[in-house]
Amino acid sequence: MTPPPPLVSAHRCLTRDAIEAAIALGADYVEIDVQRCADGELVLHHDPLDVAAPELLRYEEALGLLAGRARAHLDLKFHGDEVAAVARAVERLGTDRLLVTTGHDEGVRRVRDWADATGHDLMVGLSLGRGVPGFALWQMVTVRVSELWPEVRYGHSRANVVVAHHWLARLRVARFARRQGLPLLVWTVDTPRSLAYWMRPGRAWLVTSNEPAVALDLRAGRISA
Repeated sequence: MTPPPPLVSAHRCLTRDAIEAAIALGADYVEIDVQRCADGELVLHHDPLDVAAPELLRYEEALGLLAGRARAHLDLKFHGDEVAAVARAVERLGTDRLLVTTGHDEGVRRVRDWADATGHDLMVGLSLGRGVPGFALWQMVTVRVSELWPEVRYGHSRANVVVAHHWLARLRVARFARRQGLPLLVWTVDTPRSLAYWMRPGRAWLVTSNEPAVALDLRAGRISA
C-alpha cells in the first residue's frame, strides 16, 4: 500500500493575519507558539517574555480564531503549567483537532499523564533540535547525543509523536520513529530541495514549513519536485 503524503503545518502563525492566511491557504495544521508573560498571561510569541506584552495576540483569542476552522499545532515555549493551556485548547478545539509539542521532557510527561487520566486521546510530541548558544562543548555534545539517540527521553516523557529538526531526522531520528511505530513531525523545512525530499509519501507524517503554499503545491503535483 502506498503511504499517504505528509500533512503540512504553517509555521509560526503569531498574528491574527497569519492565522487567517494559513486557514485560507488550506494548511492541515496552523502552528502557534505559546509563551507566558511575566503576569501569567498566555500569548503568541516565540521567545521568553519578562514583561507583559499587550500588543501580542492573546492565546484565548487565537483559540477563538481556530475553533471549528482549522487544526491547531500548539508549540508550548514555556515550562510549567502546560496542562492548563492544553486543557483549554481541548475544551475549545477538541482532541482530534489538536497537536501539542514542547521541548521540555517533563512538560510532555505532564500533558500525557493528564490526557490519560481524563480520557483524551491526544497527540503530544517531544521536540528535538534545541538551540545550544552559550553551551560549553560537553553540554552541546550531551544535548545532541540525547537527540540522536532519544530512546531514554521518549520512554520517560511518554511522547507519542516524534518531533525533530529536519537534519536530525535525516541523520537518525526518522529511523527511530519508524522503529517505534510513531508519527514523525519534521521542522522547519523551507528550501525547495528539502521540501521536495520531505513531501514525498512515507517520509514524514507532518512537515512544518514557513513556505506552506510550496509544500501544498508539491503535494498536489502543481509543481514538480
